[in-house]
Amino acid sequence: MTERAFDPTTLIESFRGSLAPMLRAQAESLKAFDRFAHQQYAIAGDYLEYSLAQANAAVAAKSPAELFAKQSELGNKLTEQLRARAQEFSAIAAETQTVLNQFFTDATAKVVEVTKKAA
Repeated sequence: MTERAFDPTTLIESFRGSLAPMLRAQAESLKAFDRFAHQQYAIAGDYLEYSLAQANAAVAAKSPAELFAKQSELGNKLTEQLRARAQEFSAIAAETQTVLNQFFTDATAKVVEVTKKAA
């Protein structure tokens, strides 16, 4: 009866091969989360700038009409910034979805390949 010698390299490589898709999915998810967090941080900054500009406008206004005009201008500016941020968010979501779809397609193909070899 022949016995094979224990090969730790093969064992480690099989574990790496089986865990590689999980690690890749985790890395891609963390990248997406990081981008989303940075985007949310930028939105918070936009709101902070807006509130500071509103306070400055209230202090600097000489008449209610001037204050209203400045507030309208600041509101329009914030609306445009938020619209741009929403488009950025859509782009982040689309890119993330594309990457994860590609990942699942690759992982499924690999499972099919391994299953065919085993059969």
